[in-house]
Amino acid sequence: MATPTTPPLKEPSPLTAPPSRTHTSRPGRARAWAELLRLPALFTVPGDALAGAAAVSARPTSRTLLAIASSLCLYEAGMALNDWADRDVDAVERPHRPLPSGRIRPAAALGAACALTGAGLSLAACAGRPALTVAVPLAATVWAYDLALKNTPAGPVAMGTARGLDLLLGAAATVGAGVDGVGRKVGACREWATAVADEPRVASGAATVPGAVDGIRRALTSAADLGARTTLRSAALLGIRQALPSAVLLGAHTLAVTTVSRREAQGGSPLAPFAALAATAALTRTVIRQRSSSTDRSDGSRRGPGSRRLTDLADLATAAMSRLSHPPRQTGDHVSPPRPGPEPLDTHAALRLALAAAYAATTARPYLHATLNPSPPLTQRAVTAGIRATIPLQAALTARSGAKGATVTALLTTALAPLAGRFARKVSVT
Repeated sequence: MATPTTPPLKEPSPLTAPPSRTHTSRPGRARAWAELLRLPALFTVPGDALAGAAAVSARPTSRTLLAIASSLCLYEAGMALNDWADRDVDAVERPHRPLPSGRIRPAAALGAACALTGAGLSLAACAGRPALTVAVPLAATVWAYDLALKNTPAGPVAMGTARGLDLLLGAAATVGAGVDGVGRKVGACREWATAVADEPRVASGAATVPGAVDGIRRALTSAADLGARTTLRSAALLGIRQALPSAVLLGAHTLAVTTVSRREAQGGSPLAPFAALAATAALTRTVIRQRSSSTDRSDGSRRGPGSRRLTDLADLATAAMSRLSHPPRQTGDHVSPPRPGPEPLDTHAALRLALAAAYAATTARPYLHATLNPSPPLTQRAVTAGIRATIPLQAALTARSGAKGATVTALLTTALAPLAGRFARKVSVT
């Protein structure tokens, strides 16, 4: 009589069996969160706000740092939310990811996304109302992409929009710092107008003009109030207007990278990497070109027409106050105009050219390889190269602005590239 044999046990399918809840050590949990949040990609974030500050012809300020912190939180919120939304797909295509492998619970990832979004908006609010005005649609775009738009034709556009808004966040925060300076100038004019109102009359030679001071006081007080309200309302719009060209260029790069990444797990058509290669060539050519000099000033600094309109009222009032308080003296001395010095070396152009070349070199070969052979490994390499190329592009846009301190800021942004490459060897950015 034959002895019945026990049929072999089948391995549970990842689609039917829940992920294991085995205990994970503390280093293992830290690595799991690093993979979930894709920490090496964080190095591509600070350059957005720095390029935005340069686009409005300003040095980075403490509010720019707050904008960077806000961007980091919103970026990581998008990473956590992305894996939470893709947990079922990753169980089939990427079972090693932290959520399908059971190293991180889905509820923890969703909670982290909510907490990081709240922290990002709070930091933007600390940077000023203009920054918060940009941060709110940025957060909404991140959530809309992860939850609804990712697998639609609008997905790459949403990602490009988010990256462009991140640059505008830095611009709006930096402009907000300048608004405070204009507000102080307008406030000083108002205080002066109120003080001189106590004088009964204004002497002009031997004649007197009764009541003139009251008219000046009323006019300057009304102008100061109107200027303060207009400044606060238009600060974000002025920053967006000046930084919009740089935001469009950075968003176009992100759109191209996202289009390639849509088929990185399965491989696909060579059209996406070829289009990204063409976009890289077009962006490189645009960045190399000198930015429009319509905003140049004779002293070498740059100030856009929006900034001039923003400060015209305060400057005119300050000049009037100075003339009334300190009338010019008639002297016979002749002051010769200063002699023009030698033309300075155009370091901005040289740096812009070098950074644009670095941007093109980072992406050209991986995109070309993915075009010739759109297999999953080569496509993933192309996506990784596109993400890393964001840093030299940000630095090139910063140098292209020609703002004061742009060279130092561009070099600091460039220094993030080797750090990103070093961490990418330990944790994947895709």
